[in-house]
Amino acid sequence: MNTSAAAQRGKGKARQAGDSKAVEVGGRAGFIARGVIYFLVGFLALRIAFNGGGSKKQADRGGALSEIAQKPFGSVLLWVLGIAVVGMALWRLSEALFGAPGEDGDKASKRLISAGRAVFYGFVAYSILSFAAGSKSSGSGSSDSKSQDVTAKVLDLPGGRWIVGIAGIVVVGVGLWIAGRAVMRKFHKHLRMEAMSRVQRRGVDVVGIFGGLSRGIVFGVAGGFAVSAALKARSSEAKGMDDTLRSFASTPAGPWLLALIAVGLAAFGLFSFANARWRKI
Repeated sequence: MNTSAAAQRGKGKARQAGDSKAVEVGGRAGFIARGVIYFLVGFLALRIAFNGGGSKKQADRGGALSEIAQKPFGSVLLWVLGIAVVGMALWRLSEALFGAPGEDGDKASKRLISAGRAVFYGFVAYSILSFAAGSKSSGSGSSDSKSQDVTAKVLDLPGGRWIVGIAGIVVVGVGLWIAGRAVMRKFHKHLRMEAMSRVQRRGVDVVGIFGGLSRGIVFGVAGGFAVSAALKARSSEAKGMDDTLRSFASTPAGPWLLALIAVGLAAFGLFSFANARWRKI
């Protein structure tokens, strides 16, 4: 009995650690940081659409960081942004260790997804902080050249084409999953909808659906390019976010499709701000 009681007390303390105020603040700060990045990426993509693709600004995380760095107190803002993303990574890590809010928060699959997100945001935080510290190639490098370099190295491995192809299919699946969840408004269960006014709920629905759908489309198209790189055994077929976004301007819809996706990504930034306020953490 004593051993069981001690285990329960230990579990309770672990849960308290996962539900701590510091973790909550970190998670909310992380959503604000994510919102800033996506809003700026959307802004840069919109500029590319209106400039006929001639803009030299990268419409990706690196371009967003460069844009911030050029502003007054840009270096300070980058440090704040990086630390905020660290908070997001720690919050996701706490979900992986102690479970997420909700009835199914303790499921192994949910914890595994949270662990993957913790690793992802940890990498993002590292790249932002490295850029803030002066390592310009770490955070602001072109996502396109990085994607092609990684793809080229993988293609040189035994079975490399299969690896790249499967990875591309997975990314396409992730894009469809993101878009589908947005359209079905799955984000409702993660937000305190009852704390919003009617206008706020409508606004959150608009940016949540439009933003999530646009983000999912970008993921899906990027995954498609990876599959193409595998089929043709050419790393040049792989594209990062910048080239993926520019590819929308090459469709029959022209720059208008790119502009629509750009506004959608900016909307996802606004949706992230809404998460910072109303997310259940």
